[in-house]
Amino acid sequence: MYVVVAAVIMSTFFVGFGGGVIFPILPNLGVLLGISPVLVGLILSANRFSRLFANAPAGVLVDRVGTRTPFVVGMVVQSVATFGYVVAMVAARPELWFLPDLPEAWFLGSRVIWGVGSAFVFATAYTIAADVSDGTSRGANMGLIRGGILFGFPSGVVIGGIISEFWGTVAAFAVATAFAVVASGVAYATIPETHVEGDEHRSVKPWDVDVSVPALTVGFVNFAVLFAYLGALFSTLVLFLDHNDLGVFGFDAQASSGIFMAVTVLSAAAFMFLGGYVSDRRGSRIPILVTFLGTTFAGFVLLAFADSILTLVVACLFIGAGQGGTSGPLMALLADLTPDERMGRAVGTNNVLGDVGGGLGPLATLPLIEVVGFGPIYVVCALLPVLAGLVLLAGVHHETGQFLPNVELEVPGAERSSDHAD
Repeated sequence: MYVVVAAVIMSTFFVGFGGGVIFPILPNLGVLLGISPVLVGLILSANRFSRLFANAPAGVLVDRVGTRTPFVVGMVVQSVATFGYVVAMVAARPELWFLPDLPEAWFLGSRVIWGVGSAFVFATAYTIAADVSDGTSRGANMGLIRGGILFGFPSGVVIGGIISEFWGTVAAFAVATAFAVVASGVAYATIPETHVEGDEHRSVKPWDVDVSVPALTVGFVNFAVLFAYLGALFSTLVLFLDHNDLGVFGFDAQASSGIFMAVTVLSAAAFMFLGGYVSDRRGSRIPILVTFLGTTFAGFVLLAFADSILTLVVACLFIGAGQGGTSGPLMALLADLTPDERMGRAVGTNNVLGDVGGGLGPLATLPLIEVVGFGPIYVVCALLPVLAGLVLLAGVHHETGQFLPNVELEVPGAERSSDHAD
């Protein structure tokens, strides 16, 4: 079990690292390529939209053919997409007459392809963790895998900024490609088949998601948390800092917002494993989930009334801890309540709702801030995890007849084993 989980963590870390390397560069494409801000925004969000449509088919495919092939293919697809950034940067050179002089099209296409690859990686990573874990280790393993995905990204952001500063944009993209290729090689060499055999004759449809009560319940909690965290906080923080004339180390609002975002990410990473581990030891995942949803609530309340750097730091620490502490136990709960043969689709449902939440957040909050201000928006974001907690309790009680089901609860019609791989 531990070898398989470590292989998944290593693979997702390297591919997340590669994604982080290119992220400091993409927002600056307007300056590099002379394209409009609207097109830059479309390029940045293209991977999320393509992943939204790919999540459900990825989950169905996992249940149909297993985990190993989709995981490795997803890694390879992300490697190809990353190399597309290199092609985009050199496409405008006149000596390369055989490449269309449309760098923005290369970037847009690469982001779309990246989103498809990441849908397969996310669907399989959590399914593998569910397959090789039992109730006493599932929460910790889910937290570790999520932490591997999360830690790789900020590590790559730092390295990407340094490489692009000293050796240029193409070099940074080339390094990102190299890391993605390494991740693919690690996945191919180490990831075994862990999943149940499915129906290979079943068709794969974008709308074929798991609509069971556990999948929808966990998916709504994911929607609420990511709407507030990624959708609202990350998209409005720079405006909040500028509006309140807050900054750190003499930096302006843009640079300071990156530091505060890093605070939330580091806090989330610290609590991801802890949340899952504690939920394994307590025998029920609900108390720890409710605790961390409450932590998110407290963080956004503090943010709504933040008027100093100290208050803002504490708010970011609380919000990050709430998001991170929720991740591991939430995915473990989904695995507890989902039969093996539906786990891929259930993860797809969870990812679809999470992407919808993360995508709708900026669309809803940025225009409303102009009308009602920051305080009311953050108060609403504080209420979302409370609502998610109520939905969680109702959904779990509907499915199990208990508000605090044990992690070893048997799912009707399903058998789980930790002996798929070792």
